[in-house]
Amino acid sequence: MGLFELIADVDDEEKTLTVFNPDAGVPAALREHFADRNITIERAASEAGPRNYAVLSRGDEFLAALDVSDVLAERPGVEPGFTRETYDVVLDELDETMFTSYDTQRMVAASKEIEDRAWRGAAGELHAGFQTCGRFASQAEAYDDIARHGTLSVHVYAHPEGSEGVDLPTRPTLHKSTATEIRDTWFVAYDGGGVDTAKCALLAEERAEGSFYGFWTYDPETVDAIIDHLRHTYACPEGAATDGGADDPRDDD
Repeated sequence: MGLFELIADVDDEEKTLTVFNPDAGVPAALREHFADRNITIERAASEAGPRNYAVLSRGDEFLAALDVSDVLAERPGVEPGFTRETYDVVLDELDETMFTSYDTQRMVAASKEIEDRAWRGAAGELHAGFQTCGRFASQAEAYDDIARHGTLSVHVYAHPEGSEGVDLPTRPTLHKSTATEIRDTWFVAYDGGGVDTAKCALLAEERAEGSFYGFWTYDPETVDAIIDHLRHTYACPEGAATDGGADDPRDDD
């Protein structure tokens, strides 16, 4: 399964947050709060039960229940993102969380969360794709440092564009490829260094210039699927064997 297909599969798992007996303005506030997530906000009334009580579901499947105040509570300096410190009960069920409109700055911020987890683990594999060698060049020094830390094995994937005259580091293993999915996706995936609970990944497609659509995940199976695809499809660093990309449905466009 290729990178585009992985994004599509997670996109199909849209969830619904139903708010019962909401105060005025609460549904609108939740829609704004989750504006870049793959969640539909609905309202409902019940004769019994508390106000502003929310239920997270997928189809007919109950996933979680929470007090809306736990979601909308003000936390100065904390932006909802790649963290479990905010609305834990929701994130526990959103191991694969879609976002719809991340710009480059937010993608870099989310990527650094995963890089930091790999740094703390100091073992295992970190796989990262920054679309082009030119874009990777801005992060090259940081990735050279990461690759020298502990026993981490660092793999970087990029289209050759922008590599001319650029001195890229030799410590991370660089996989150059002209595959469409490498050129059009941004990803960072950490295999946890042997610890399933440390596995995490970010995968997104640039659907418009500077605007990314995709997901982050803590789900070990999804992280494994991303890394397994990269290992098998782009096994040879900087070689002609990487100039394709199995499971990439757009290469023939």
